[in-house]
Amino acid sequence: MSRIAVVIGNETIETGRLPCPSFNKFVDTRLSPVYEVVLALQCLSTIVVNNITIGACGLAAVFAMHASGQLNVVMLRLEELVTEEQDLLQLRLANIVEHHLRALRFLSQLEAIMRQICFVELVGCTFNLCMLGYYTITEWHEESINTIITYVMVLTSMMFNIFIFCFIGELVTDQCKKVGEVAYMTDWYELPHKIVLDLILIILRSRVVIKITAGKIFHMSIQTFGVVIKTSVAYLNMLRTLTM
Repeated sequence: MSRIAVVIGNETIETGRLPCPSFNKFVDTRLSPVYEVVLALQCLSTIVVNNITIGACGLAAVFAMHASGQLNVVMLRLEELVTEEQDLLQLRLANIVEHHLRALRFLSQLEAIMRQICFVELVGCTFNLCMLGYYTITEWHEESINTIITYVMVLTSMMFNIFIFCFIGELVTDQCKKVGEVAYMTDWYELPHKIVLDLILIILRSRVVIKITAGKIFHMSIQTFGVVIKTSVAYLNMLRTLTM
């Protein structure tokens, strides 16, 4: 068991290495088997938290890709509507509308599931990016290359993590808008007047897009990703001003 010397106030203590060092009077990690139990619990909690984060990102990406694919199918069917036989136009259009509404309902359920996760990720990543940037600058002055590399890797991972959620939100919004654009760009002048009126309803429905939000407060988009980075840098500058 490797041990390190840690200075706390005017006291220097020797303790075992922990992923998240902790010092208190109730749990003395200098003793065995307390150290081994704390180490095992910290490793287990790290694995659980990382798996939850990876699972949330993965599920969000899979669901968003599925919804995007369904909306692409709707757009392809709209483009092929003009080539259908006149007797089948009404039936084909009804199927398209039903398919479109199913995709929108799925997106609504996705937004309801993801809004809490996105809010936690948005707030957490903002402050974590700030603190990681601060620690990186601190270690840079101390010329600790190994620690700097570790911080940069974690920083990159968190930036990529929040970017995934923002990209998903941007993709969903764009796909919802494109359905109306495709309906507008079809050769509607070759269709019967009644079918054209039905296409107008599809266009109007597509103007009300479904947005993936963070707690129904922030719209997850590429612009929001930029805001997160700017906010983290602003907090970092404030922290440097107060402490350095």
